[in-house]
Amino acid sequence: MSAAVGIFSASKQDGLKKNERNNNEEAREEKKKNNNKFVDDNEAKNNNVDDENEIDEEDDDPKLKREKELDLGPPLSLKEQLEKDKDDESLRRWKEQLLGSVDMSALGEMEAAEVKIERLSIVCRGRPDIVLPIPFVSNPKSSLFILKEGSRYRLKFSFTVSHNVVSGLNYTNTVWKTGVRVEKTKVMLGTFSPRKDPYTYELEEETTPSGLFARGSYSATTKFVDDDGKAYLAMNYHFEIKKNWPSNNS
Repeated sequence: MSAAVGIFSASKQDGLKKNERNNNEEAREEKKKNNNKFVDDNEAKNNNVDDENEIDEEDDDPKLKREKELDLGPPLSLKEQLEKDKDDESLRRWKEQLLGSVDMSALGEMEAAEVKIERLSIVCRGRPDIVLPIPFVSNPKSSLFILKEGSRYRLKFSFTVSHNVVSGLNYTNTVWKTGVRVEKTKVMLGTFSPRKDPYTYELEEETTPSGLFARGSYSATTKFVDDDGKAYLAMNYHFEIKKNWPSNNS
């Protein structure tokens, strides 16, 4: 019996020691994991701080800022651009294809294009053309022209381009009657290279309104503007629509 108790006691002590060793090993493993986790967290934090510092340094670096900015160089006139690579045959052909035939005599030293409206006229079937004066002085007390109700007409104009290419030239015309806008027309004319000979453009034919309420006085604004918003002509004027053509234009 005592031997059995001794064996049991020894087994129990061995088990307790084994459990104690296991507990100690588990505690060491847990502590090691916690230490590793602490190290990993610190490394992650340090990495994040380094990344943030790196971003801040990038933002504060004037060299990088300069590299981000696009340097287009000094603006050149079209004449300078055409003469710049005149010895490069491939570039010269590419520019000719892009610009078309450019009249070198129409080129100047100016960087910006210049558009001059040479003539504005209203073309009506069976009637003499109504030529609008340029430059035009607005006179709200008199009508610039008179149109017959129900008549067909089209606007025709000519203009010259000099110094440089004009991009996205637009024609706009807005009409009001008794303070209410009744019509707004916008036509994209296109892009034109400089030349001495004028360009001529005709808009689609339109018909004047007819009837009692259509007759009377109208005010209008006509503009020629490029895609940069530069206006080459802006004129305000008045006109009338009547039942018949005026007798002095017969």
